[in-house]
Amino acid sequence: MQKKLNQFEVGETGHIIHVEGKIRRRLFDMGVTPGAKVTLRKKAPLGDPLEITIRGYELTLRKSEAMYVTMETIQEDAQ
Repeated sequence: MQKKLNQFEVGETGHIIHVEGKIRRRLFDMGVTPGAKVTLRKKAPLGDPLEITIRGYELTLRKSEAMYVTMETIQEDAQ
């Protein structure tokens, strides 16, 4: 199932399908590129920012940045 990274729940994992918008280059520089596996680790109490694990490190993104990242979720039973 495809959805935006800002719609993920804590503990959810997926692969990046597409990165769009004017922030695309900045996200690419941080390693947020198509094909990368992402796990949402934490959400702040009000939902912003988000902490993700990508390429072996933790990265913090604003919800306004995460909405530009289209993800394909990985089902837990499929792993």
